[in-house]
Amino acid sequence: MQIKKVIEYLEELSPTHYAESYDNVGLLVGDANSDLTGVLITHDTLPDVVDEAIEKGLNMIVSFHPIIFSGLKKITGKSYIEKTVIKAIKNDIAIYAIHTALDVSWQGVNDIVLKKLGAINKQILLPKEKTIKKLTTYVPINKANAVRNALFNAGAGSIGNYSNCSFNVNGDGTYEGNEESNPVIGKKGTLHTERETNINITFPSHLENKILKTLFEVHPYEEVAYEVTTLDNSNQHIGLGMTGELEKAMSETDFLELLKDKLPTKCIRHSKLLGREIKKIAILGGSGSFATKAAISSGSDIFISADFKYHDFYQAESKIIIADIGHYESEQFTKTILFEYLSKKITKFAVDLSEFNTNPINYL
Repeated sequence: MQIKKVIEYLEELSPTHYAESYDNVGLLVGDANSDLTGVLITHDTLPDVVDEAIEKGLNMIVSFHPIIFSGLKKITGKSYIEKTVIKAIKNDIAIYAIHTALDVSWQGVNDIVLKKLGAINKQILLPKEKTIKKLTTYVPINKANAVRNALFNAGAGSIGNYSNCSFNVNGDGTYEGNEESNPVIGKKGTLHTERETNINITFPSHLENKILKTLFEVHPYEEVAYEVTTLDNSNQHIGLGMTGELEKAMSETDFLELLKDKLPTKCIRHSKLLGREIKKIAILGGSGSFATKAAISSGSDIFISADFKYHDFYQAESKIIIADIGHYESEQFTKTILFEYLSKKITKFAVDLSEFNTNPINYL
């Protein structure tokens, strides 16, 4: 197996296409065509983590946070970032970062925290825009089923909890080929009318190349008439943050104790308590102060995130409780997600969890 196969699996879980524009995800160091010896999963890639990969004979590190976030103008080993990159390159170790691609995933960072808290009825807090596209094409009626089913198999036609969704209208299509044409149906130089099905089908934007490749392979015409448009519809399964509901409401103090225990975290910084029960919760792993208004609008009783500054707590405005559980703590289960997923996909090579706690923050 080559490293690029692991990348394909990771793209199935969390396509980097949906990562935030400021982020730096994907293969950051190494050659995707190298043969794989094994995978080490970590939250952060540090020099000690690279040493661990070397010691264990694993030549690919899958990291949640990217070791290279902004551009490097020099690589001289003066910073931990430069030291990590140099060590990885010298030892032929690839580094892949997933970060916000996993943040926005339906089965990503926020999903696992909701599960730990026993929450149900999850929904995306900030649906990602411009991620749904629609294909419109025209196919001879007797070939419509074959084309439609091929598009379904390629990943088109899923809407929320439904699959194989499309809208079809039958009508008359006309065309006339010139001397250079080679029509499958009809004759060149002669106007032809064909009974056709107009197929309309939506698909996630990261699959556009695959959908169009499939269309061109299965469509019977020499020239395929089609349109692709980007929709403004909210994506139900891709976006930052999530909301969920507890099966039974809890007091504020009981819920904060539950939160502290289940994550676990040693410290919770929170805004003033409001004397209300906690039923609906909002979670956004990592730095989430920008989403406070969205959490309030969602009707949540508490917003769980990290990296709130002093004045950020005022944004609660007695409408919600803000709970800062710590950056690492809010994302700590990413290693579990990646380990469980890759262990099922890769059975002939080692998939190992890093033994290092890379949290740079300590508490007394």
